[in-house]
Amino acid sequence: MATHPKLALARPIAKPSVCDGCEIRNLTFCSVLSREEMARIQATVKNIEVPAHTTLFREGDPADHLFNVTAGVVKIYKLLPDGRRQITGFLFPGDFLGLAYDANYVYSAEAVTPAALCRFSRTKLLALCDEMPHMEKHISATTSHELAAAQDQMLLLGRKTAQEKIASFLLMLLRRLRPHAEQPPKEDASLLSLPMSRSDIGDYLGLTIETVSRTFTHLRKKGVIKLLDSGHAEILDRGRLEAMAEGA
Repeated sequence: MATHPKLALARPIAKPSVCDGCEIRNLTFCSVLSREEMARIQATVKNIEVPAHTTLFREGDPADHLFNVTAGVVKIYKLLPDGRRQITGFLFPGDFLGLAYDANYVYSAEAVTPAALCRFSRTKLLALCDEMPHMEKHISATTSHELAAAQDQMLLLGRKTAQEKIASFLLMLLRRLRPHAEQPPKEDASLLSLPMSRSDIGDYLGLTIETVSRTFTHLRKKGVIKLLDSGHAEILDRGRLEAMAEGA
C-alpha cells in the first residue's frame, strides 16, 4: 500500500521535557543555559521523587551524584563521634547539594518532607562544566553561598542566646520559604511553614527539644508569633522578631 505523501513527511512530535515546565529553573544553574545546552544537560539528569525521611546519601558514600532540590525540604547533617547529630543546613527548592572535594560525600542528606530532585551524574555534569564555564561559575557561586550560610550558623551556635537563635531561624525561613496560605490581614504579619521537627530545629541550632519548645512558647506569649499547628506559624510582629534576633 502506497504511503500518503503527507504521512511520509510527518515526523514524530518531540515529547516535552520535564525541564521545560520547571517552575524553579530561574533559581538553579540551569538559568544560565541556552536551549541547546539544556538538551545536553538533560542527558545527565534523572528526576526523582522521594517520601519524607528518605536518605539521599550518607556521609562517606561514594559521591556519584549531584542534586538540585525542585520541591520540598532536605536537611544535611553530620554525625559526631559520640553519636550526636549536627544538622548543618536545610535546603529548599533551587538549592544544590552533593558537591564533594574527593570521591566521597562529606555529609549526609535526608528529605524532611516529600521531595522532588534532579539527580545528575557527577562525572558527566563536571565534564560539561569544562565545556560550559558560565555554568561552572554559577555552581561555584552556589558553593560560596553555602560557605556564607555555614559562617552564619557558626555565629548562631557560638554567640547567640536561645531566643536569638530561634528568632534568627524563623527569619531565615521567612526569607527562604514561600507562604502556603492566604495573606493575613495585618501588614506586619506573615504566614510561615515549619516543615522540620522541633528535634531538627534543636539539632540545627544546638538546643534541646525542651529549649526549642519553651522558646516558641515564650515568643507566643510575647505576641511575636502565633503557633497555628505543629507545621505552621504566623509572624505577628516582624520588627520585634528582628530586634530579638539581634539581641535587643
